[in-house]
Amino acid sequence: MPEAILPADYHTHTPLCLHAVGEPEAYIDRAIERGVAEYGISDHAPQSPEPFDDWRMLEGKLPEYFEWIDRARAHAGDRLAVRAGLECDWLPGNEKWIENLAGKHSWDYLIGSIHYLSSGDKPWGFDNPASLDRWSEVDVDLIWETYWNEYAAMARSGLFDFLGHPDLIKKFGYQPDGDLRRYYDPVIEAIADSGVAIELNMMGLHKPCAEAYPSEEFLGLAVEANIPITLSSDAHAPDEVAQDFEQGVSILKEAGFTSTCLFEKRLRKSRPIIH
Repeated sequence: MPEAILPADYHTHTPLCLHAVGEPEAYIDRAIERGVAEYGISDHAPQSPEPFDDWRMLEGKLPEYFEWIDRARAHAGDRLAVRAGLECDWLPGNEKWIENLAGKHSWDYLIGSIHYLSSGDKPWGFDNPASLDRWSEVDVDLIWETYWNEYAAMARSGLFDFLGHPDLIKKFGYQPDGDLRRYYDPVIEAIADSGVAIELNMMGLHKPCAEAYPSEEFLGLAVEANIPITLSSDAHAPDEVAQDFEQGVSILKEAGFTSTCLFEKRLRKSRPIIH
């Protein structure tokens, strides 16, 4: 395989999640063009009961997902390693469901993410633009506390290989006043204790918060705690693969990271940052 310059991009999607576009060959061509170390496919995992929402794979589409991954691998050939993953939603009480998903394929990694918080009879999709109005009605401090408590629980579950967009809760720019370390410190401890990795997700640059997930302060704490990290685009279209990765590498280096993660068959190893 040709020598790669940029870290692996493991957080990417497919049209099976109903809000991404493009064919596997186009994603692979872009990944090779960008010079990533490896390419991973990690669409939004099915969630029970179905239909849970309108932006994820249905369980019955998993065979098509495996075919999509196979097409990507066939097109990549010996030019690029293609890894198979899922982005799984963490919801209270859904551990058995995630364990069920983990047994459906020989995955290279599973991502744990939080897109919903418990709220009454129906979970609230706090990062969904369709639910944006709800932010003006809630106690932001309480919502942040709830989110980070769940993030710590997700980290301690041991179900995931890395955790997605750690401070996604800031997406629309709502955050409490004062020192945010009161939220960060317990989560950093939980992540470090569990040995799970996190990601630097560059898609936040293109959202209202205009900042990668997580913040530079959170990254600094992660470095101090020796937490492993991967760099992610969260691509939903071929031209988004490895988007802003040069800036991402700079952010990682400035924070003090010297390596990023590689995953294969749910085993992790490190790769030095060389760019």
